Amino acid sequence: MEAAPAEIQKPRFEELTVKADSVMGIRIDQSLSSATAKIEDRVTALVSRDVTVDGRTVLPIGTKLEGTVMLVEPGSKFKGRARLGIRFHTIVLADGQKVPIQTEAIFRDGESATASTATKVGTGAAAGAILGAVMGGKRGALIGAGVGAGGGTAAVVAGTAKEAMLPSGTSLTMRLTNPVTITIERDQSSR
Repeated sequence: MEAAPAEIQKPRFEELTVKADSVMGIRIDQSLSSATAKIEDRVTALVSRDVTVDGRTVLPIGTKLEGTVMLVEPGSKFKGRARLGIRFHTIVLADGQKVPIQTEAIFRDGESATASTATKVGTGAAAGAILGAVMGGKRGALIGAGVGAGGGTAAVVAGTAKEAMLPSGTSLTMRLTNPVTITIERDQSSR
């Protein structure tokens, strides 16, 4: 008698839900800057730590995420920090299926321009006052302070603003604002 061919088992699937407020480790895979980014520019990242539900991996390391730039505020030399905001809206599964998600925005701020500005102008004024005092006494100190402050201001104007940056490879955390259900193949042992 001929043995019956082995029964081919069809894969079985199950749905697992990643809860709202879950935090995912991600890594940006392109560089972004408040100097060049525009609202609605495409952003991509990869999951950097397995996301699990009930001990099962639902989103393995390397799962792709898609999002957009949703805020760009260029830096100013005299006021406010540069700011960059991104938000992710799609998970791309290994089979190419796209799953919509909702996440909190991720913000990155540039360095404060005001502290740097005050330091440069104040340092220029102090240096000018000292030099003026040495060369012309009290009156020279007053003139030197004004000239030095002007020099400090010129240094600020000639300098560059500190832009908000997200270099390629930057590790971030992303928080889901709504639950997301992922369909995965059922574990072999539970068939």
